[in-house]
Amino acid sequence: MSKTANPVDGLKTELESAYDHDPHAHHHGGGHHDEGPKVTLGFWIYLMSDCILFASVFAGYAVLKDGTAGGPSGHELFDLPYVAVETALLLVSSLTYGLAMINMEANNLKSVFLWLILTGLCGLGFLGMEVHEFAKLIGEGNGPQRSAFLSSFFTLVGTHGLHVTSGMIWLVTMLVHLKKRGLTPANRIRLMELSLFWHFLDIIWIGVFTIVYLMGAA
Repeated sequence: MSKTANPVDGLKTELESAYDHDPHAHHHGGGHHDEGPKVTLGFWIYLMSDCILFASVFAGYAVLKDGTAGGPSGHELFDLPYVAVETALLLVSSLTYGLAMINMEANNLKSVFLWLILTGLCGLGFLGMEVHEFAKLIGEGNGPQRSAFLSSFFTLVGTHGLHVTSGMIWLVTMLVHLKKRGLTPANRIRLMELSLFWHFLDIIWIGVFTIVYLMGAA
């Protein structure tokens, strides 16, 4: 009588196969195609849905930005030099991630690690400054409940901050994957998708910096 298969072992095997699946490998008899383009297309669709999300919160801010309810406006609240440093950190992180991708193409795992860590440090600095800005505003009695303007401000900037936080978690996860598996085809695809996500957040932030901070402080 044959030994009963352990469902836990089967699940473990499937997970390991999916974890390190080579999307460029050709499978005989199964009719499978290269999954890389499918994954990338799916991720682009996700980014387009995120565009709709940010367009909605930008529109909400545009409608509510003058609703100060007698409270302070952006001109009174925003510290442009401070926000400029935040912006510089995020833009530098985009540069360092680009350098990580260049080294990925050169199969230089050590340099990929270095540039990804620097990217993470810049992202962490950006988030730290944003949390400090929020805490300062709330501490002064200018929280999201103060006016429609501040509600829309916290919603827009906070939504972007949550996305950066998600990107940071993804970045740390990728560092663990790279440490364990190296530059496998699956990890290369993941790095490329994270690159799209990170640069997308940079573009969104440029819009936030211009529309919310520069125009608000004018």
